Amino acid sequence: MNIHEYQAKEIFRRHGIPTPQGIPVLDKDGVGAKAAEAAKKLIDETGNQVVVVKAQIHAGGRGKAGGVKVVKGPDAAKAAAEELMGKTLVTPQTGAEGKLVQRLYVEQGLDIAREIYLAVTIDREKKKPVIMCSSEGGVEIEEVAEKHPEKIFKVWVDPAVGLMPYQVRQLAFGLGLEGKEQMKGFSKLLTNLSKLFIAEDCSIAEINPLVVTKDDQVVALDAKINFDSNGAFRHKEWAELEDASETAATEREAGEAGLSFIQLDGNIGCLVNGAGLAMSTMDTIQHFGGQPANFLDVGGGATQEAVTKAFTIILQSKEVQGIFVNIFGGIMKCDIIANGVVEATKKLGLEVPLVVRLAGTNVEKGKEILANSGLDITPADTMAEGAKKIVELAAARAAKA
Repeated sequence: MNIHEYQAKEIFRRHGIPTPQGIPVLDKDGVGAKAAEAAKKLIDETGNQVVVVKAQIHAGGRGKAGGVKVVKGPDAAKAAAEELMGKTLVTPQTGAEGKLVQRLYVEQGLDIAREIYLAVTIDREKKKPVIMCSSEGGVEIEEVAEKHPEKIFKVWVDPAVGLMPYQVRQLAFGLGLEGKEQMKGFSKLLTNLSKLFIAEDCSIAEINPLVVTKDDQVVALDAKINFDSNGAFRHKEWAELEDASETAATEREAGEAGLSFIQLDGNIGCLVNGAGLAMSTMDTIQHFGGQPANFLDVGGGATQEAVTKAFTIILQSKEVQGIFVNIFGGIMKCDIIANGVVEATKKLGLEVPLVVRLAGTNVEKGKEILANSGLDITPADTMAEGAKKIVELAAARAAKA
């Protein structure tokens, strides 16, 4: 689950991480006047005439896309807010369709001496949190890794003991921080960020850029937090942070039905049980020259109704030219899936090719149900066979269109 920058900064402040003062503007009605009022309040409190008006969307690269305006005075803040609110920002993370700006954040300006990249995330190979930092702040970390890998420093945090002081010093020296104030500020901020990462059940906590001001203060100029949805049962407050407008309608609909669904850009719909099998299915489709239209995991205990719902959601994409059902039955029995497939196909009047591969518990019952359905369902015995067939059928249908 993603949240906006201004929400992440509220969490940062609760954990003792310094951020600039800022005021969110969440309503498009009178946005200019509200931004001007926010700017005036910040100027009065900080004495700095410079403020920053920031678009709030769930994507990085806002600055390069024109979503961050550094202005001077309330009138300029008003003009910037009116320009940004309702604008569609296209960044490398939004795709070509971009994202509509519906929230803004007005923030005090700072006198910046240098910018740093800092993040805590999970290293799944080492099964530990990893802290990454770079002197190349304000730049996408992927770009730094490609062009200047030597400028990325990492330490791994043992969950049993937490971040150690020598690791903080190692990173601080690597970044070239100087003087007592910078070292002290960085040490406190990094220690608190590491604790926040665990306490808030994050999958990533990122500051890009972390800035050192001209008076040697270390401040989180930006803030990005992604929560690990597996920890949702511990955090009832997350519901209040979710911005439904940032989630595709199909993904919201799937979530309400208990399905894990992510819309993609391909033309082959996938219905699979198990996240690992779903990933393998998408890889296999690509291996045979196709492109998956979605990630969809119906889970281990899906009902016939859930399978029908899954088909409905998949077919909401007009790009879908075929559907591949790939089930390995364990808790999820193949006959239940087969009944769901037959019901969905009849109910929806399915017009695109459908390939079904079943394996595992009650597989023979499932195959019998499909064979006796009288429907145009193409069976497959293996994942590779099924992926190859659906890629060919989808290509043939697209060629006729």
